Amino acid sequence: MSQTAIASGRAPVRFSPRRLFLTQNLLTACIVGIVVGAAAYWVGAQLDTTDNGDAGILLGYLVGSAGFLITLGFANDVILRLRGRPSASLVKTAERRGWTEFFGISLDHKVVGIQFGVAVVLLFFLAGFQAMMIRTELLYPNGGGPWPAGQYETLVGLHGLMMMFVATLILIGAFGNYFIPIMIGAKRMAFPRLESFAFWLVPLGALILYSTIFAGFGGGFPTGWWLYAPLSVEARAGMDGAIVGFAFIGIAATIAGINLLATIFVMRAPGMTWSRMPIFAWSMIAVEFLSALAPPVLACTLMLVGLDRAVQSSFFEAAGGGTGLLYQEMFWFFGHPEVYIFILPAFGIVLEILPVFARRPLFGYRLAVAGLLGVSLMSWFVWNHHIFTSGIAPGLRPFFMTATELISIPTGVVFLNMLGTIWKADLRLKLPMLFALAVLFNFLIGGLTGVFLSDVPLDTTLHDSFFVVGHFHYTIVGGEIFALYAASYFWFPKLTGKMLNSRIGKWHFWTAFIFFNTTFLPMFAAGYLGQVRRSPVYAAELHGINVWISVNGFLFGLSNLIWLGNMIYSWVFVKERAPVNPWESRSLEWQVATPIPADNFPRIPTIVSGPYEYGDGPSRPVAEWPEGGQMPTPAPAT
Repeated sequence: MSQTAIASGRAPVRFSPRRLFLTQNLLTACIVGIVVGAAAYWVGAQLDTTDNGDAGILLGYLVGSAGFLITLGFANDVILRLRGRPSASLVKTAERRGWTEFFGISLDHKVVGIQFGVAVVLLFFLAGFQAMMIRTELLYPNGGGPWPAGQYETLVGLHGLMMMFVATLILIGAFGNYFIPIMIGAKRMAFPRLESFAFWLVPLGALILYSTIFAGFGGGFPTGWWLYAPLSVEARAGMDGAIVGFAFIGIAATIAGINLLATIFVMRAPGMTWSRMPIFAWSMIAVEFLSALAPPVLACTLMLVGLDRAVQSSFFEAAGGGTGLLYQEMFWFFGHPEVYIFILPAFGIVLEILPVFARRPLFGYRLAVAGLLGVSLMSWFVWNHHIFTSGIAPGLRPFFMTATELISIPTGVVFLNMLGTIWKADLRLKLPMLFALAVLFNFLIGGLTGVFLSDVPLDTTLHDSFFVVGHFHYTIVGGEIFALYAASYFWFPKLTGKMLNSRIGKWHFWTAFIFFNTTFLPMFAAGYLGQVRRSPVYAAELHGINVWISVNGFLFGLSNLIWLGNMIYSWVFVKERAPVNPWESRSLEWQVATPIPADNFPRIPTIVSGPYEYGDGPSRPVAEWPEGGQMPTPAPAT
């Protein structure tokens, strides 16, 4: 079969088990990365003209990362083509290899999706543990807790950056990579090796970030997750690891965005018109335009910080003609679209779940699409509201205040689509539906408090206070992380063939929902009363409210252990197999067998109806299957 036929994704894939040029061995890649990184550090240190050794550290991180990725096998295509052999992506064996396939390069988007999911959930719990450490410090007023001030700043920065990894990649990387090709009728992603490359940047960047806490790697960084210049230019050597690790987030998000866009645009099955596409795929289009365009700005910004540190350029140093305000402009030009990279996939998941459990069509499908795309477009015009207090020209403030308030219109349209779908419906309150409804409640509070912060006088008063912390966590944790919970309960049967335990899941829902709100709702009061973020020092009269927040934060953290325990218990110990389609969903991923075959479909189906045609009468089939490609009839829900 020709390479063109294989690349189209519409023909059965036949892989030759020919061995690749470089053996894919994770342990070998780690050793090579450490060795060449140490060698590059030594060379850079000899050439460094500064006193802090930044050139050597940056060179060591970058060359060591390149050595790791090359040894893992990402240079195979180039090497094979130079030798006149076929592309490695076409000769890589596709048969299942058991648990070992999760520790190397995989061309199966489902394997990569699980790799993303497991890795980012692990980072979620590590970052959550750091949040518990922060709240332990804040049990004591006036900085009297267990962490010295310098370590506290690093703790806050690491928590923020780790949660950036989680929020940026958990829904896109795990559920986007796993389900989007199946939902649109494709056999694979458009660029399978790029998909795997985006994943391996995640553990690599996380390890680099965590290395900064050790004294030999610089002993942390004092800037929070923003890495604001000129402080980031002048900070200790741990800042170099923060720069490289954070940049890897941006590169991974850009690659994932381009890959998903290409897959959705060119690999849809026959009959999968724009108006029949699942709304989750539309949310991916909206977010991936942001992922493809915003993170490169972050990578360029961090590169300029690295140059200021390593070769003493002056992009952000006032003494050399630069300005720290330039950093803030560039950072938030990335940073506010990044907020919608977090929340748009969550909107798509909620809109995907609500029609299934309301048993009615998605209300205002085209309006929902317009709302998602409108949020994506408007997010480029609001970044300056983050720096109202930084000395920007007063004439710019009304424009950015108005733009920030206007973005509530497409956001409100999406919110009304959610409400319209469940209005007067006979709801089935299964666990995915409960968490989807919790997203509506939580995000409503996050959105309304965001309107307060868009107003110049109020933002000037509340900026850098715990009011902002409460708003951000209601938007991201209350919105995106609760959507993650909903997605995990919804798609877990298709991922594993097992149902999550319903009784344990209800304990998780009620503890997470109650303790999330009792943790973050009081932060609005603490911020209004003057408590600033990123500082362990606060007024004695705020001690009681901080104890309340910390205790409830610990309980919210424990609720996540219930969720983790439920997934482990159901996946490992439950023997009963889940029905193929336990929720009676019409989306295409529920029409295929469980476990999903390696190439998704024996033959590419032809889509003949939309995924939300629920109602009282008989419904049309979702797809017509070619001869020899008929999938089993999904079992009814039990």
